[in-house]
Amino acid sequence: MKKILFFSLLFCIHFTYAQQKLKDADKLFHGMCYVDAAKAYEEYLEKEPNPSIQTLMNVGDTYYYLGDMRKALTWYKKLYTVQGQNLNEVYMLRYTQTLRGVRDYEDANKITKEYLKGKGNQEMIDSFNAQQKYNDSLAQKPSLYKIVPLEINTSYSDFGSTFYGNQLVYSSSKKGGKLIKRLYSWNEQPFLSFYVADRNASTGALFNEKPFYEEINSNYHDATLTFSPDLKTIYFTTNATKKNKNKLKIDKEGVNNFQIFRGTIENGKVINIEKMFFNSYEYSVGHPSLSPDGKWLFFVSDMPGGYGETDIYVAEVFADGSINTPQNLGPKINTIGREMFPYYNNGILYFSSDGHYGFGGLDVYESKHSGKLNFDEPKNLGEPVNSNKDDFSYIIDAETKYGYFSSNRDGGKGDDDIYFFTKSKAECNQFVSGTVVSAKTKLPIAGAAIKVYDSFGDLKFETATGEDGKYQITIPCSATYKFDASKEGFANQDKPVVANAKNEAKLSVDFELAKLEDFTVKDGKNEKIDVNPIYFDYNKWDITPQAVTELDRVVYVMRTFPKVKIKIESHTDSRGTDSYNLKLSDNRAKATQRYIIESGIEPERVLSAIGYSETRPKNKCRNGVKCTEAEYAVNRRSDFIIVEK
Repeated sequence: MKKILFFSLLFCIHFTYAQQKLKDADKLFHGMCYVDAAKAYEEYLEKEPNPSIQTLMNVGDTYYYLGDMRKALTWYKKLYTVQGQNLNEVYMLRYTQTLRGVRDYEDANKITKEYLKGKGNQEMIDSFNAQQKYNDSLAQKPSLYKIVPLEINTSYSDFGSTFYGNQLVYSSSKKGGKLIKRLYSWNEQPFLSFYVADRNASTGALFNEKPFYEEINSNYHDATLTFSPDLKTIYFTTNATKKNKNKLKIDKEGVNNFQIFRGTIENGKVINIEKMFFNSYEYSVGHPSLSPDGKWLFFVSDMPGGYGETDIYVAEVFADGSINTPQNLGPKINTIGREMFPYYNNGILYFSSDGHYGFGGLDVYESKHSGKLNFDEPKNLGEPVNSNKDDFSYIIDAETKYGYFSSNRDGGKGDDDIYFFTKSKAECNQFVSGTVVSAKTKLPIAGAAIKVYDSFGDLKFETATGEDGKYQITIPCSATYKFDASKEGFANQDKPVVANAKNEAKLSVDFELAKLEDFTVKDGKNEKIDVNPIYFDYNKWDITPQAVTELDRVVYVMRTFPKVKIKIESHTDSRGTDSYNLKLSDNRAKATQRYIIESGIEPERVLSAIGYSETRPKNKCRNGVKCTEAEYAVNRRSDFIIVEK
């Protein structure tokens, strides 16, 4: 009895200890003290081998927010093992993102496709397949980008650069900022402050860096800013604070959010600082970015009504400085994940996202503006701009020759680093996509070969259709090509394609592949081209309009299947003498043969054209049998019998 009580007591002590550790860890987690939360969870998990689903989520999120994809993957994988395809879409995204974060792209793609198939959303499946094919195509051609890390990077977080005339403004938690002894509990780094530096025009290097405008460097986070074209108006992001500005303002859940402020630069100071009307203590707004003409303000928010964790919004800025109601950019840009760091230049929106198909973490994408709030499907910028880690805060000059972006990729000096890039002129490319289906059933044909030949007949590019019968391929502009679609058991089909001179213009080329048996019918031992009866007028062999329609079908089959050879057999009704009908039927056979050959079919493919008079009637109407006109007409026909195929 004492032994049983002893073990029971030990169990109770263990249970109480473990539960207290979990309570402490959860409190740190909800307080966004992720470094300390990670330690507390690890201590709890040493004692508890079977954590709850919520704990698995929290531990995975802790490392996810700290950017430790390897450890986050460990816990998301356990979560997936428990819940499988029932995992909600946010955690499915985080799980696959951590797989990409450790470069396990094969598993990430497999799990994503299984999940999308389970949802039965063909549009999402098509979009994923298209993005995957596009990203794969990026690896097949040399990158336009060359990147160099900046010497000013530190072991702290350096990111978020913005052009300021000939200078660059960026954010950093490095020593030298305000209140450097205060640490941000998220990752135990100092709070972010703004810095400005001179820029070497040829190398992109920064020098003479110093704190930027004391008026906008607060006691907390100050990051991401933008300027009006005349550099007299500034928009910037900072923590929401109370009236005395020394204490943070928190929402109902105990979270401090970000807000966007606007000020005027005058005589070396920022004055008339004001909050944006769309700020709130209940959600964050940040990452402001003005269009080059200053008429549109893009920003990021997790306000209610969005599509995911954070969405990109835009608001019109009027000449008097007033701002219109912000509009969400919609589901083509925004996903269930995070869309951040917008930058608009020359009709293209650049932004970072972990919700679109990418290489891992946040990737930089570009999307062409196509009118009002409409943007084209985002395209990944590829390596080396993107990596398996977070890549963001992309900016580029007006002539799209150089720019900067930030990344926490391996090989850097610290948490986030700033990289300078140069971009060479892009080759003019045209994206061609299409679908290959069965000519008869209209169902998609998987695994059809798509081959592209130049004007000399040389094979230049090739790809294959997916399970949905769709394909996508890139060809150079300003040239004429022949697209050929083929699949074993089907006839090839080719189409001329003229690639115009507009870079990356969209072009759709679809195919319908046919099988010979789709156009034939069995008649005893014979296989005939399936046409409606070709009737001739009484005592005539002229090709009637109705006959033209059917003979054109014969011509189509012979063009589509170039190995097919036929023989023609023509017949008459029983009226008239046998010798007259024999000559009449032979004339009808020769008339149909002549039409087919004049339509472009090689004469040697029509092996014979013979009239059989009234010797092979289709009904009772033989010599001496009285029939109706309709019954006689049935026997005035031509058959097209396949001899070779």
